[in-house]
Amino acid sequence: MTQMSGGQAAVAALQAEDTKHLFGLIGSATMEIFDALYDASDINFVGVHDERTGTHMADAYARVTGTAGVFLAGQNGPGTTNLVTGLAQAKAAFSPVLSIGGALATGHVYRDAFQEVDQQALFTPVTKKTWTATEAARVPEMVRAAFRTALTPRRGPVQLNLPRDVLAGQADFEPMQDPSAYRCHTLPAAQADDIARAAQMLDTATRPVIVTGGGIKYSGGHAQALALAEALNCPIVTSPGHGDAIPFGHPLNAGQMGPRGNAVASKLVKEADVILALGTRLGFNSTFFTYDNINRDAEIIQVELDPEAIGRHFPVAMGIWSDAPTAAQQLATAVTSGQAKAEVAKWTSDFQSARESLLTQRDAVADLSHPIQPSGLFKTLRDVLPQDAAITMDAGTLCLQATDALNYWTPNSLFTPLDFGLVGFSFAAGLGIKLAQPERPVVSLMGDGGFGMTVSELSTAVDHGINSVTVVMNNGCWGAEKAYQRDFFGGRYIGADVSSPPFDQLADLYGAAGFKADRLDQVGPAIEAALASGKPSVVDVSVDPTALYSFRRDSFKHRSG
Repeated sequence: MTQMSGGQAAVAALQAEDTKHLFGLIGSATMEIFDALYDASDINFVGVHDERTGTHMADAYARVTGTAGVFLAGQNGPGTTNLVTGLAQAKAAFSPVLSIGGALATGHVYRDAFQEVDQQALFTPVTKKTWTATEAARVPEMVRAAFRTALTPRRGPVQLNLPRDVLAGQADFEPMQDPSAYRCHTLPAAQADDIARAAQMLDTATRPVIVTGGGIKYSGGHAQALALAEALNCPIVTSPGHGDAIPFGHPLNAGQMGPRGNAVASKLVKEADVILALGTRLGFNSTFFTYDNINRDAEIIQVELDPEAIGRHFPVAMGIWSDAPTAAQQLATAVTSGQAKAEVAKWTSDFQSARESLLTQRDAVADLSHPIQPSGLFKTLRDVLPQDAAITMDAGTLCLQATDALNYWTPNSLFTPLDFGLVGFSFAAGLGIKLAQPERPVVSLMGDGGFGMTVSELSTAVDHGINSVTVVMNNGCWGAEKAYQRDFFGGRYIGADVSSPPFDQLADLYGAAGFKADRLDQVGPAIEAALASGKPSVVDVSVDPTALYSFRRDSFKHRSG
């Protein structure tokens, strides 16, 4: 037995979980934790400038490593309220973030005390689970429960509130448990009868397609998914935001489907007679929840680790509760070869020809004129970005256009806000990924508005030597909203324009490296120089402010005509 404070016990529990990086913002409510961290040389504390952006760092860190990303909000009240957006973002992405927040002393609750807010109620809607510790002796138990909950499928963020008196309290503690003693070690496989039935459906299909999502991407299951696609000789598409689930160069990869995907992948899902949804919810970004984006007459086989997701948005011919890579591997051994089936061979050959034409045409129609056009910028990025780069994106129309316009050569290389549609995610996410994989090139795409929200984290990047590259696609406006005002509200612009300082010069003032590109032929050299600079870098790219695109035209059908 060892006597410790609640704060010391919290740090010891983090050490037992092999926490390598702890993102956080210091505050007086958790001084016992910070004092214990002083002696915890095996934990790298990354002090940030804003709790929201720090949570995005932890979110991206979790996605790229498959482990929990941990954030510490040092102050109760305002220090924790700033977490809400970041945790809501992580929940939409099913990202295992463990957020720890200081909390009001137990004896002061319900007295309108300084910085009092009901943190238990506040975080419940935006997390998988929220706890408030009741005594120092239970701190390790609750930290263990938080890790276990965050990492148990379906993964998601959790919030642990630690009151001041709990952190200051003393207790005797047993040695910290090994995490393997309270983790699940295997995931469910599909039943043999279900595999046989699904294999028969796939074998009799003439226009089969596999749709992969986060269940393949985050599990590293691309090899199993591709083995199945090759056994069937059928195309494989990815859900939006998961274009990296399958390596770009594979001949059966059609890219991202749906309203924000490409025409070839989208056409496949609209015309397929059997759709195997492999680790995907067939959710909003893929389908907009309408049959405009998926064949109403197709038989759907949906493989999901979350049983509540099966058939939730579209009726299925067969639902299989299973780990997606495991089911893919089972199916690959059960199906007969699609190579011998003439209808499938033609379906796949036609798709491959269309895909080749799409990629050729994409380069051919890229507008290389001045001012810089999005298509020309994306072509330059395709040419200059290293194949092993991790790429992060924001919401907003320029990033949405870029999502399927870039090439993701290696799995787990694309990180976006996904269904939360958050602006202000990308730069912070890039910092989290670079910390996790310091030898890997990390490039973050943002608009000028989103970067302006989060630019203070340049100090974090400089202080900790986190050398990511941020490309600011600077068009001087909130592009999505300005496009809607132009197209549906008669150009009655209000609140749509953004003024910013020269971001390249601002980066220099922070001690980072700044680069400016006013012409397209300057973009490639600037990005290459940024990657080679050995510093956190910002490339400020001037994009044509009139090159606006209305993505959600369906939202304004009531104003058409």
